[in-house]
Amino acid sequence: MRTARKAIWGFLAAGAMAAALVACGGGSGGSPPSPSPNPTPAPTGSPAPGGTTITINTTGVSPATITVARGTQVTFFNNDRQNHDMQSDPHPEHTDCPELGQVGFLAPGQSRQTGNLNTARTCGYHDHELFADPKWQGKIVIQ
Repeated sequence: MRTARKAIWGFLAAGAMAAALVACGGGSGGSPPSPSPNPTPAPTGSPAPGGTTITINTTGVSPATITVARGTQVTFFNNDRQNHDMQSDPHPEHTDCPELGQVGFLAPGQSRQTGNLNTARTCGYHDHELFADPKWQGKIVIQ
């Protein structure tokens, strides 16, 4: 008789836990869990205001040369229909201005900023995949 009572209590306990799991959303059924956030940066959809934006269009980069104060970040906005991978000169090392490496790959409609451009110099940049085409090349003059 004692064994029967233990078995009944065991079944009741298991049933109560199953009911609690379903009530708390732990069981199957109901709506699926929401997906985890996307780790890639979301496109901003528009360039940053002011004179620190380089826009990538179907015709190339515009403006091709930009002058900024030390400490500035420059925004690259991809307004083209294709992806672009914006990097510092020289190709393929990309070592002249490491701050430009923070821009990298841009999907259409996406924008991203460089790191702080703290050293007075001229930083050449290009699209890594289209490095030989001058329309995808430019300069950032840091004063």
